[in-house]
Amino acid sequence: MLDFMPKIPLADGVDWFVEKVQETFDFIFDPIKEHFGTFIESTAEWLSQLPALLIILIVAVIAFFVSGKRIGLPIFSIIGLWFVYNQELWEALMETFTLVFFASLISVIIGVPAGIWMSKSKWAQTIITPILDFMQTMPAFVYLIPAIIFLGIGMVPGVFASVVFATPPVVRFTNLGIRQVSGELIEASEAFGTTGSQKLFKVELPMAKKTIMAGVNQTVMLALSMVVIASMIGAPGLGDNVLTALQRADEGAGFVAGLGIVILAIIIDRISQNVNK
Repeated sequence: MLDFMPKIPLADGVDWFVEKVQETFDFIFDPIKEHFGTFIESTAEWLSQLPALLIILIVAVIAFFVSGKRIGLPIFSIIGLWFVYNQELWEALMETFTLVFFASLISVIIGVPAGIWMSKSKWAQTIITPILDFMQTMPAFVYLIPAIIFLGIGMVPGVFASVVFATPPVVRFTNLGIRQVSGELIEASEAFGTTGSQKLFKVELPMAKKTIMAGVNQTVMLALSMVVIASMIGAPGLGDNVLTALQRADEGAGFVAGLGIVILAIIIDRISQNVNK
């Protein structure tokens, strides 16, 4: 009986919708590709031109202070970054860091206000929650398709795909953190005549800081996990080295590049976790 049911033309409908969006918003996508892409590439190039020793020392100093002046994380940072430099992957590391930084920054800029909105409005939570579920359950490779269609290949579509994949945690954690703020504190602030914005910035966000930062940490880690996938659409960096090694069945080069990603992930994760203490 099911054989006689006509096939729903969902794929054709999606193709039509994407084509219309591309035609309608080309005036937005083209400047993003040109100007934002140039800015990201210039940032990666500028970081690559800085002395590697200077960047290693800066990271070590930051790690030293955020870890409570313990030496474990600074020593790991120095050894790990020196290893990447020794393997002649420093430029790729800076490209990877640039991609992760901009993807994480955009995700936080979008995610924190969205989480605040969800915490203040049941209607917003009802609308946004299934969108977040969709973003988190859709295979990451699928995000590469619209990225290529709208933004071509290179660093910009890599950032776009990473933003879509990495934004949900910071939205959810921001919503959760604000909703968990003690009701007594909210009532006390209202009793003192605080406005809505004062209550948000002076009571709710400070009290929810640890939860929000945990969401930011997860967002950064998810953005970093997209590095190799984004390399499939031309994003440079360590992910491109891993992909090239995979295509050539070069186990050694792939392992070294993957180890570089692991080192960067550990350093970012430990620093962000210590900032949240």
